[in-house]
Amino acid sequence: MVENLDSLKINFDTEGLWVLNITLAIIMFGVALGITINDFKRLFKNPKILLTGIISQFILLPLATFIFIKLVNPMPSIALGMMLVAACPGGNISNFMTQMAKGNSALSISLTAFATLVSLVMTPLNLSFWGNNYAPTAEILQTIELDPLSLVKLVTLILGIPLFLGMLVRKHKEALAYKLQKILKPLSLVIFMLFIVIAFYDNLSIFMNYAHYVLLLVIAHNLIAYLVGFYFAKTMKLSYKDQKTLSIETGIQNSGLGLLLIFSFFNGLGGMALLVATWAIWDILSGLLLASYWSKQKTIE
Repeated sequence: MVENLDSLKINFDTEGLWVLNITLAIIMFGVALGITINDFKRLFKNPKILLTGIISQFILLPLATFIFIKLVNPMPSIALGMMLVAACPGGNISNFMTQMAKGNSALSISLTAFATLVSLVMTPLNLSFWGNNYAPTAEILQTIELDPLSLVKLVTLILGIPLFLGMLVRKHKEALAYKLQKILKPLSLVIFMLFIVIAFYDNLSIFMNYAHYVLLLVIAHNLIAYLVGFYFAKTMKLSYKDQKTLSIETGIQNSGLGLLLIFSFFNGLGGMALLVATWAIWDILSGLLLASYWSKQKTIE
């Protein structure tokens, strides 16, 4: 059965794609309502933390993912899905997880915003670079003829513009920003979860028959991401609060963006979509478990 996985096509229509587009934009807008220029200034005043976060997310995680793929040798579309997850910026729910874990919430929000800007270039670059350096995934990329510029445009539209607009509202209408943020944060998360559930239901037979091929890979890959963030921050001698924050920022990836790119550029490629959809569900569960564990710890410095 696994031989047929790469030929699978996940059922997903144009209306569903628009819903995902709008949901991701609303989530980013909601996060941006809590971001100010001072958040960026704070990062630049402490470049060590900034560089640690960016290197962890956009260099070390894709590298670790590539090594992991070489070791386990998954099906080509599954491997490409893993590369795509690693190429995406941190997920917006990482801010909630960090707060729950008694991490550095201000750092989490600032890094999410900055990583979003960096992802406009680094997400297409990482996907293209690592995908073309592994023969099985390079074959898929050649058949798809992925246009990096089109990918940049889509990421800018879904993440970049909502980030700018949210910060603009926060700057000029602070009271309104606080009110909107309280509504949009939980609402957008619920809408996204509903979207995942509906997509899962519409493709139930595919998930039931094939999910076990990716579940262990997703769990292992997600664990690697948490460990990369935590131990790189520790190596850089950041505080324990910042180590937890970097672990969550690296381990919680924007899988919603990954799904959008798969349906926009890869025609819902079976193994790829299955991997990223499973990640979308798992990293919320793992993030809650990890944040819950850390929330019960005594403060360590």
